[in-house]
Amino acid sequence: MTDSALSIAFNPAGIELDPKKGLSRQLYQALRQRVLDGRLSGGARLPASRDLAAALGISRNSVVRAYDQLYAEGFIEGRVGDGTYVAKLPEKALPIKKLSTNLSTGFSTGLSPGLSTKQAELPVITSSKVIHSTALSRVAKHALDLPPSGVPRAFRVGVPAFDLFPFEVWSKLQAAFWRKPDLQQLCYGDPAGDERLRGLIAAYLRTSRGLSCTAEQILITSGAQQGISLCAQLLVEPGEGVAVENPGYRAAAYAFAIAGAHVQGVAVDQEGMDCSALAHLSNCRLAYVTPSHQYPSGVTMSLARRLELLAWAERTQGWIVEDDYDGEYRYSGAPLAPLAALDRSGRVIYVGTFGKVAFPALRLGYLVLPKGMTEPFARRRSLDMRHSEVSTQAVMAEFMAAGHFQRHIRRMRRAALSRRDVLLANWPQGLAGVGPMPAINAGLHVAVPVSSFAREQALLAQAKAAGVEVNGLSSYWLEDSIEPVDKRAGLVLGFAAVPEVEIKAALERLRKVWN
Repeated sequence: MTDSALSIAFNPAGIELDPKKGLSRQLYQALRQRVLDGRLSGGARLPASRDLAAALGISRNSVVRAYDQLYAEGFIEGRVGDGTYVAKLPEKALPIKKLSTNLSTGFSTGLSPGLSTKQAELPVITSSKVIHSTALSRVAKHALDLPPSGVPRAFRVGVPAFDLFPFEVWSKLQAAFWRKPDLQQLCYGDPAGDERLRGLIAAYLRTSRGLSCTAEQILITSGAQQGISLCAQLLVEPGEGVAVENPGYRAAAYAFAIAGAHVQGVAVDQEGMDCSALAHLSNCRLAYVTPSHQYPSGVTMSLARRLELLAWAERTQGWIVEDDYDGEYRYSGAPLAPLAALDRSGRVIYVGTFGKVAFPALRLGYLVLPKGMTEPFARRRSLDMRHSEVSTQAVMAEFMAAGHFQRHIRRMRRAALSRRDVLLANWPQGLAGVGPMPAINAGLHVAVPVSSFAREQALLAQAKAAGVEVNGLSSYWLEDSIEPVDKRAGLVLGFAAVPEVEIKAALERLRKVWN
């Protein structure tokens, strides 16, 4: 075919370029898409860059840049003295089925005037298309809702009083680190975490929590959730049983379920998890508990239950994952010694976090592991992320070493106590279907019983309309719970996220809509 025939076959009407965006990039994408879907078949000759530029009303340089990118990626090829041609690609290699072509339109030698240059829709992969992957199907079944966005409002759960965090001190420490960083710290680091920070965490736990441990037992994580996920990956084989509190922290239950475990809910009463039920669970390998302040009921596991749980782990060679997510907050006496402090057989993994004393976005937590287990946990973690972000670890280490951490914890405890007292003093009394406000001796939230699921949902809807965040206790139960739905009802309120004046205002709005 002659050059004149090619020019007639080529019609630029199908190419639409937005002058406000990169012209060469748009042209590259349009031509690339035509090669992939077969509208430009292998061996088709492309117009000379000067001719295409004139036809489209753009500079020749824009066309040359588009051609150069296509050439670099192998979509087109140049023939010395004979122009530019579409490369011949194997039909099986093309990701999109070829469109039927009509030779009389000249599709094989040019661009069709009826074909838009707008981005073609990509195929959507749904869970039904990947159901053959058991791991992906488990993820689809056990996905968490996105957390609430925006500035915390009353009564958001899981958020400390981070409006009181000493950001000025933190920023100075951060600036000092980056002003003259140790070049060694900017290389790849130990996946177990910063050595200095690990030592300081161990010292803090020994003095403040009565947990005897060393730096070698500490593994730094990106928040408590990563620590729980590591336990799920390394301590349980697919099909083995995992006991979780019910109601409880569903993100932990989901982590174990996605790892292939058979998650089994265990009832919680005023003494914590009913440990006697563990003997009746099939092939139970691990128990996940929040003994210091059960999430979300708020009860504290009794000493008898703690000893019973430890005896079960020693007898069965099972594991206990203790999540001490807000153990620093106790309002009468010193914080309770963790379950791990009673462990004499090395069966407890302690999960800690800085998110409840600093702010959730910090994403800094840790595990306290039995001796000899830190190395395999660190190796496994390094496959997900080589190591934690260096400056955050270094700054937290200095924050602790200089005494800021302990002072901040005392301040946070006083603030949480004050905000708790405002909630208790101003809570609306005599609400229909709402039980009495329980005593709050620890933690950052409280669960209030409600008579029925329907009443719970009505209260939640009214609170939302009033701009107040309240969680339903029913949402903390496992989906396959046998407990009657009305027995699951309640209100869960976090009381530390906002100052006292905002708590009073929110309670006043609730009093109006709930009455």
